This record gives sequence, structure tokens and C-alpha cells, in this order.
Amino acid sequence: MSLHDVLQRQDIWRGGQRAAAADHLLPTGNATLDAAIGGWPRGTLVELLTDHAGIGEVTLLLPALAALARERHIVFVAPPHIPYAPALAAAGVNLSRLLWLRPAGAADMLWAMEQSLRSGVCGAVLGWPTRPDQRSLRRLQLAAETGNALAVLYRPRRAADTASPAALRLELEPTATGLHIRVLKRRGGWHTTPLLLAR
Repeated sequence: MSLHDVLQRQDIWRGGQRAAAADHLLPTGNATLDAAIGGWPRGTLVELLTDHAGIGEVTLLLPALAALARERHIVFVAPPHIPYAPALAAAGVNLSRLLWLRPAGAADMLWAMEQSLRSGVCGAVLGWPTRPDQRSLRRLQLAAETGNALAVLYRPRRAADTASPAALRLELEPTATGLHIRVLKRRGGWHTTPLLLAR
């Protein structure tokens, strides 16, 4: 394989390269966040790192989920709380395309995520895994690429200390006035200024 062929692969990032092509980015619905990350990249793995649930970590994705649910399914795998249908519907998410999976264990959860991503019928798969290893993360990344789906993992903040194949990693922390977001990793370099999204 030539260097040219290698550089054409979607999973190869070159320093200075901005995020994925525009047709692979979904607007976040927030101009400040879009300016920082470009949008949610389809066909990749995204990690949202937080030690808190219910701080707006799913709300961040609602505009993208609403757009994706017009044609494809949205899958929640092992969320810490039951997805709140009225809020999802109010944000424009087509509830007939929403699936909520509760796998029996960690291995089943990763398997369900991988199969959903790879299927080609899911626009986004959101999962709350417990300590996925590097091999599992890589499999999820490849499955997202195969199915051209947005794969979102919610992980604890301590996961920031470990390597990940995720194209985008954001650290989320609640504040009295909103959500503090730190961009840990993105294609196209680092965004060093933390963001504060008001409630």
C-alpha cells in the first residue's frame, strides 16, 4: 500500500487537518460548540467523559439525534436512566425510531453496540460501557465507520488518562451556570480554550 493510499483512509489523521469532511459532520445546534469541534463526526467514535449523569450530556446531542432519526434508528445501550421520551420528542426525535437496549452484562453491551453500529440502519448509538478495553474501542470505531454511524460512549473522566481511537473526546463538568466543556481530542488539532454552555 502506498503512502497516498494510507493518507486517503478515513481513520488516518494528519496534524493540521480540520475535522472530517462537511458531509460527515452533524451540527451540534450550538454555534460556540460547532466553532470548537466542527460538529459531531459521523462514522467515528466520540467519547463524552463525565462523572455525573443528568447534566445535559444527552441534551448536547439532541439536534443531531433529531436529524438522524428522520431516516435511521437511534439506539441507547445501557443508559443509567430510562430515556425520557417527552424531552426527546420535544427536541424533534422520531420516537418510532428509538431503541433502548438493556444488555445483561458488559460483553453483551459491547456486542450490542458493535452490531447496531455495523448494521447500517442506525444513525447513532449511545452507550455507557464499563471499562472497555482498547480492542473493544477499536472494534466500535471500525463498526461506526462501516455503518457510517455516530458512536457515542459516555465514560468517567478518569478515562482521559488512557489512549483511545475516538476521533473526538470531550470532558464535561457541570457548573452553577451551565456545562463546562474541555476538548481533549479532535481531528485538526487541539482547542485549548474551555467552553461554557449556558443552561
